[in-house]
Amino acid sequence: MGRCIYGGIYDPDSHLSDSHGFRTDVISALRELSVPVIRYPGGNFTATYRWQDGIGPRSSRPSRPSLAWAGYESNAFGTDEFMLWCEKVGAQPFLCLNFGTGTLDEALAWLEYCNSDQNTYFANLRRKNGREKPWGVKYWALGNEVWGPWQVEQMSKEAYATKAYQWAKALKLLDPSIELVLCGETGYSSWDVYVLKECVRWSLHDLGGSTTASLIAMHSIHIYTGSEEHLPNVTAPLSAERAIEMAAGFIDLARIENGVPHTVPRQTICFDEWNVWMPERAPGEQGAEERYTLSDALAVGVWLNVLVRQSKYIGMATIAQNVNVIAPLLTTAEGIVKQTTWWPLWLFSRYMRGHLLAVNVRCPEYEGPTQPKWIRGTVATPFLDVSATINEENIVSMVVVNIHESKDYETPLEGITAGDVQVHHITGENPKAGNTQEKTEVKVDESRWDGKGPFIFRKHSIYMLRWQA
Repeated sequence: MGRCIYGGIYDPDSHLSDSHGFRTDVISALRELSVPVIRYPGGNFTATYRWQDGIGPRSSRPSRPSLAWAGYESNAFGTDEFMLWCEKVGAQPFLCLNFGTGTLDEALAWLEYCNSDQNTYFANLRRKNGREKPWGVKYWALGNEVWGPWQVEQMSKEAYATKAYQWAKALKLLDPSIELVLCGETGYSSWDVYVLKECVRWSLHDLGGSTTASLIAMHSIHIYTGSEEHLPNVTAPLSAERAIEMAAGFIDLARIENGVPHTVPRQTICFDEWNVWMPERAPGEQGAEERYTLSDALAVGVWLNVLVRQSKYIGMATIAQNVNVIAPLLTTAEGIVKQTTWWPLWLFSRYMRGHLLAVNVRCPEYEGPTQPKWIRGTVATPFLDVSATINEENIVSMVVVNIHESKDYETPLEGITAGDVQVHHITGENPKAGNTQEKTEVKVDESRWDGKGPFIFRKHSIYMLRWQA
């Protein structure tokens, strides 16, 4: 989609690329985030992707129409390139199977190509293409958004559940070590309820007699948020908080009704597409190159707080996407631009580690219109949005997002005993501030606080306070 792969992470004509054609500035930036996992090849693109087109000598790889985004796929970048690129970034690969035009036979072949060390056809084809050792791909998605009317081979929930369960059995027979991700919707739909009920079940026959294994490890949900109005924009991610809670409840319901024993690990949520995105502002068929503002960075801060607060239910969360397409990074001929949304991602990735801490927050609440509308009356929308963790060195990291566009909050903070508090602060002149190649208006500033008295959380800002507990 757009310039995520071509002109983003892969640009063999750039003077900034290595011998493999990988943009080294992009690799260096993503290594800053300690990215644990990256999903490929998508996305809606997956529904017509033929993985075998993207292996072997580039000169023999065919170009194909890309029906999802009205373009074409050259296949110059394929499976082996993605795996090698993940190794350079330090991330695990996460592959999404073609549930549109693809077949189970093709899916099994891809799994064999990536993971098998046996003397079999596709494992030997990988070796022929230059990779002796298996790539060892752990995470595999059973399709992408197959419920959507924009999909090639859109499916009903009944048809998908039947197909997903049968594919899961076959894939786990070939490689029992993999973790399979079920295709959910938003987490709060009838689709989610149905496919979980049909696929999160337990059968000794299907699992080779195991009382601790499961065909399905995670349930995928997707939500994008966004509004041209600042306060609806920054409160919109709170819809994901309720979605996570509901999807977690549907997982429990499926396990209870299907008699899944407690010896089988509880399935978690794979939030494998989340972000701020307004298609009206950045249409997908035009590359979806959002130009993010401070308001969007605050929204991403709230998104990340939500994911931290609900972390007990989440097995994986992957922002869509990482470069150029609704992304925190933009590439140019001369380098990269770190958009406003880069900085909360950088701050959380660097410091929000360890265990979740409970935080009691009392502050005024935004009472205006929300997007989506159902947020109002369903979840609280405080002007201060907060999460906190404590790491193995007993360092507390607390993030406070003041979403108010004009008001500072002088706030007593109970529980801070340290006399030296690190303060990381993200803000800009106004919620419309943004970053370009020529000018950086939003970034992280660092300072110290003595921990005495109330702390002032300035308007339209993200704060991270860190201290030794």
